[in-house]
Amino acid sequence: MVSPSFTNLARYFQQYGVMDFLLPFLLVFTIIYAVTGRISLFKEKNFRIVIALTLALVFVAPHITGSYPLGYDPVQVLNETLPSISLLSVAAVMVLLLLGIFGKGFSEAAAPLIALISLGFVVFIFGSSLNLWRGPYDVFSWWSPEVTELMVILLIFGVIVWLIVKDPGQGSFGASAKNAWKSVGSIIEDIGGKR
Repeated sequence: MVSPSFTNLARYFQQYGVMDFLLPFLLVFTIIYAVTGRISLFKEKNFRIVIALTLALVFVAPHITGSYPLGYDPVQVLNETLPSISLLSVAAVMVLLLLGIFGKGFSEAAAPLIALISLGFVVFIFGSSLNLWRGPYDVFSWWSPEVTELMVILLIFGVIVWLIVKDPGQGSFGASAKNAWKSVGSIIEDIGGKR
């Protein structure tokens, strides 16, 4: 007798096509349905359902039949990238929560930076999944994950030390960076505000 567990449930999901057909279908259907709801041309619900259903089936059906070229199967790309993007979104929310401890203004000022970094990671994740570029480990033989960690740590400590030791009046870099983040924040708000 097989004992019920989440491992067996995941195996059944994989075996019966839930991971390869149903979940990508539902995700694409939901996104297309929501996006077409924002377009004034598709205000009628029946049209939105038909368009979302058609595009979701066109997205998933060739994966099941195996007619996508090797390496360019969008369902495979979706299954490879979504765990990393989910982890990235959780990390961004946690960073914003931690910044919120220091005050509302501090977290609002850092939000455009976090958005830009997250966008860069999303582009990198999708590009890596599509084999558009290789990581630095493949290009430079001396580059390792430890080197990346060391560079990030040195960069963070360098910024912290610079913020501590700079004179209050000094800050042509700080003023220009502040103006740049304000403009980036206003661009992101404009994009989010257009509905």
